Amino acid sequence: MNTEFQIEFNKIQDMWAELAATDSAKERIREVKVILDEKELRKELRDTTDARDMVEKLGTPPLQNVNELSEVITVVEKGDCLTPYQLERVENVLVVIERLRSYLSRGKQYNNPLAYYDENLDSMDYLRDEIVRQIRNEMVDDRATKELFEIRTSMIEAENKMKQKAEQIIRSHKDCMADSFYSLRSGRVCVPVKKEYKFKVPGSVIDKSASGSTLFVEPEGVSRYFEEMELLKIDEENEVYKILYTLTAMVADSTEALKENMRMMEKLDYIFSKGKLSIDLDCTEPHINLDRRIKLKEARHPLMDKAVNVPLDFSLGESDEDTGEAEKIRGVVITGPNTGGKTVAIKTAMLACYMAQCGLHVTAKEADVCMNSNYLCDIGDGQNLSENLSTFSAHIKNVLDILKKVNRESFVIMDELGSGTDPTEGMGIAVAILEELKKSGANFLVTTHYPEVKDYAEKTSGIVNARMTFDKETLRPTYKMVIGEAGESCAFYIADRLGMSRDMLSTAIEAAYGKDAAGSYEFSEKSEDEERSRNKKEASPKINKIQKKRTNTNVMTLYNIGDSVMVYPDKKIGIVCEPVDKKGVLRVQVAGKKIYINHKRVKLHVRAEELYPEDYDFSIIFDSVENRKLSHDMGRKLTEGTIIHEKK
Repeated sequence: MNTEFQIEFNKIQDMWAELAATDSAKERIREVKVILDEKELRKELRDTTDARDMVEKLGTPPLQNVNELSEVITVVEKGDCLTPYQLERVENVLVVIERLRSYLSRGKQYNNPLAYYDENLDSMDYLRDEIVRQIRNEMVDDRATKELFEIRTSMIEAENKMKQKAEQIIRSHKDCMADSFYSLRSGRVCVPVKKEYKFKVPGSVIDKSASGSTLFVEPEGVSRYFEEMELLKIDEENEVYKILYTLTAMVADSTEALKENMRMMEKLDYIFSKGKLSIDLDCTEPHINLDRRIKLKEARHPLMDKAVNVPLDFSLGESDEDTGEAEKIRGVVITGPNTGGKTVAIKTAMLACYMAQCGLHVTAKEADVCMNSNYLCDIGDGQNLSENLSTFSAHIKNVLDILKKVNRESFVIMDELGSGTDPTEGMGIAVAILEELKKSGANFLVTTHYPEVKDYAEKTSGIVNARMTFDKETLRPTYKMVIGEAGESCAFYIADRLGMSRDMLSTAIEAAYGKDAAGSYEFSEKSEDEERSRNKKEASPKINKIQKKRTNTNVMTLYNIGDSVMVYPDKKIGIVCEPVDKKGVLRVQVAGKKIYINHKRVKLHVRAEELYPEDYDFSIIFDSVENRKLSHDMGRKLTEGTIIHEKK
């Protein structure tokens, strides 16, 4: 059971996390749970109110992610030296800390309690000033120390002397040079000497061109300055490390203060994110009670557009004034049409309580909510093919889990109670569940369509009916809840408006409520033409079946043995020796050969009765002389022999 997802609190968390700057605050938001300690909850709500008030008066607080500072502290605690880049990250965070202190101190003029958190922030001006003075553009500044300035000045002078010496040699040995300017090779200043003048320019060959015709020579006078430069670089490196280690030691001495700054910034980030969420969703601070009372005025679901959302007025946990009974209402049975807002209503009520108990403001004009020990929810069909769960099975499994956990401090919502099975049995189960919830003493909201459940709620103390109103004329739900009245599904009115015929509606009402019930429904007047139009069937596509081929019995009598026929396409005359079979094939003797041919390829030429006398023996035409003689002998006496017929 994941209540946060079913009531969509996870989407509120996503919106909320976007308003936080630090990773720690984002992580805390994603893991937030309802607060069960009254003192802690009231403090969280006060913080949210104070944060909203300060943001509205002073603007967004200067907060930033301090993840890099955490990495810097880890490096320092390992004993490693910080780089100029890492030191600048420390300086950036300290600048933000100073700005945050200034922001909070300005809140003191409004007597905002959050303003006094500035006393817990240490901007460490001495450390920030030292980093700013000695580190610039992710490098150690030239004037970080007097020694470093002198070293780097000497390095510049040595470099200039090398260049001047190289230019002097180029001018004095112009004929030996392949070019008129010096170049750097492996960090050395070299002059380009033609290969044939190699020995005219004293010095060391450092490199040569790809063709080998030019040699890059470091003149003897330049090498002396290069050696001086190398020594200066060693001095520079030592001095830079001395500065970096000094600053690292200062950061190491301040790690506890830096950690405290980080913790405080992350804490303030979390608090201000609640205030910013309250502003973005146009929320109000809820009142908290321990009397199991929930009262919402003009509440709305925070994920719905405020411009189109219909506010919800809702109350639970108060005495039933209609009956005069002292027992407080603990359960509400909500009925009404589909798409009428029942599910949104119960989600809105639970989400308001859930947000309030997480220390957040709620989207309502006024809210008075009780603390709950747990939130139990059954919304959606829960169907799961991998676990072989039907809609009803999933509901029952979830409901049984709820009934195991429910207690008098629980808040329970159930959607479409008892649905997904036989209506009679589902109604019985719904009543049994309501009875168990009533015994537990918990606050609960359920939606249903069963009229028997409405009757049960009406007769049972501590439970009350409520309905979502519906405009029968426009077929539009109004999304307003009326507590104390049972609603109807309006299925017959919706079906009427959408075009169901009067006969079907009468049958449906009679099946549901008996023969006399139809007269109590006032449907819209329809003309005879409109009623006929409702009953008219529309043309629908048809299935194309494979047609079975049938042989025309008349074809089988077209040709008889002995008929003279013309065979196409050769237009030869033949005689029928076997009539047409079921497949439409007959046998014709043409030019002394017997062939099988489809009846469509032959045409009657002369009937047999016109060519031959009655009882004519056609074996004379079709059988061989040997077969005819043997057949004749077999008719007179016992004869050895075989009559051979041609294969078909």
